[in-house]
Amino acid sequence: MRQHHRTPRLLGTLLLVAAAGISLVGAAPAATPRPLGQVVPAPASVHPGGSPYRITGDTRIRVDDTREARRVGEYLADILRPSTGYRLPVTTHGDSGIRLRIGSKQAAGSAGDEGYRLDSGPSGVTITAARPAGLFHGVQTLRQLLPAAVEKDSAQRGPWLVAGGTIEDSPRYAYRGAMLDVSRHFFTVPQVKRYIDELALYKVNKLHLHLSDDQGWRIAIDSWPRLAEYGGSTQVGGGTGGHYTKADYREIVRYAASRYLEVVPEIDMPGHTNAALASYDRLNCDGVAPPLYTGTDVGFSSLCVGKQVTYDFVDDVIRELAAITPGKYLHIGGDEAHSTSHADYVAFMDKVQPVVAKYGKTVVGWHQLTGAHPVKGAIAQYWGLDDTGAQEKDQVAQAARNGTGLVLSPADRVYLDMKYTADTPLGQDWAGLVEVRRSYDWNPGDYLPGAPASAIRGVEAPLWTETIVTGADIDVMAFPRLPGVAELGWSPASTHDWDTYRVRLAAQGPRWDALGIGYYRSPQVPWPGN
Repeated sequence: MRQHHRTPRLLGTLLLVAAAGISLVGAAPAATPRPLGQVVPAPASVHPGGSPYRITGDTRIRVDDTREARRVGEYLADILRPSTGYRLPVTTHGDSGIRLRIGSKQAAGSAGDEGYRLDSGPSGVTITAARPAGLFHGVQTLRQLLPAAVEKDSAQRGPWLVAGGTIEDSPRYAYRGAMLDVSRHFFTVPQVKRYIDELALYKVNKLHLHLSDDQGWRIAIDSWPRLAEYGGSTQVGGGTGGHYTKADYREIVRYAASRYLEVVPEIDMPGHTNAALASYDRLNCDGVAPPLYTGTDVGFSSLCVGKQVTYDFVDDVIRELAAITPGKYLHIGGDEAHSTSHADYVAFMDKVQPVVAKYGKTVVGWHQLTGAHPVKGAIAQYWGLDDTGAQEKDQVAQAARNGTGLVLSPADRVYLDMKYTADTPLGQDWAGLVEVRRSYDWNPGDYLPGAPASAIRGVEAPLWTETIVTGADIDVMAFPRLPGVAELGWSPASTHDWDTYRVRLAAQGPRWDALGIGYYRSPQVPWPGN
């Protein structure tokens, strides 16, 4: 039998460990905290240094005595308690532990409404922000600085270390959006809430809901009840569809606001309107309602631009939707109106844009709006391709030079419904194949020739749902591309570098595993375990 001889020094160490009540069975090597800057989106400024902070059973979450600070503190506690097993009381007393502070512009620096400062050292972590949104974004950074296991809903083994140093952070663009098409396939309120939580982790602040299309009308309108009852009764492929009651929609808006996202509702018109036309025969030029549509073709439908009832309809819909939408924006679509003549399109948009303003909202439209007369303050959402014709790009750039704001959603870069590769089971490929690097490696500031950088309001990643049916489908198409688009919207251009980004992105994989987010394991990313 082979004998094991321990040196006196090792034996003494083992006796000390035993006396301290510490077991070496299954002991992990000494833990090191995640590097301070290894988060997505990349922070504006990172100054690592000093010893880490360790969350323990004695840690408290100390907040200012305000409703907003307490709400963010409870949100953080709800994330940390299940995995750490610690009580983590939220209190207004004391200075050590995790400290959340609102209102100190000097301490927060020049971070604006969404920026924050995070200071970490042996005695605690302090997140300071001028406004609640900034505090919430700082909490997302803190989440990512902790081990991925912190996201699990059962007790995990620590330690829970936060690297020492300082992060000062604020967004590049004010508009950082994601669009979910609930018209082609309907998604329930819990499914939308789950997506909101995923967006919040990456500091996305706009949820654009595509609420109407040829295949389904998804929001209840009291003055036109058949829109939802009949127009919302199906979806692509002929399923049962569905719609949101006004209470449902208010709950989505409330939940989004609790994660500091603003809901941007879209009613697409004058095209993409078959669900509405099928619901009311009088909206059709010939007075005959078409059948419900469950296919995926586009461009065949149009509201009747010459009828007064069309504008009564538009006024009612916008009035009711604006009344339950506290956010600034209302999206009126305007794309692929191939069955509307150019003259009719211009006339329609000239009449409809003032209706949006009448009810206190700012117009957003797809970039075809620039072919009409965008009103002052309007935003055009560009969804063209890298190789879209110069004439169309020039039209958009000219509008931008004349004061129209731009949100960039180039389809061959950030449409999350595009296939990653030819072998991807889900998605489409009309805009091309969009792997992870392609979705990340472009600069919004100089993407559209002739458009001044000052016109760029931000970026948005749309997810159209012709082939997307389940929440799992949403996850696999959004991840890992969505975080890259979020970084384009948040991080300074100086941080943009694919080689370093792909490493930070790879570190997100275990976090998604812990959260139950199924994702595409792109071969372009060095995932752990590959």
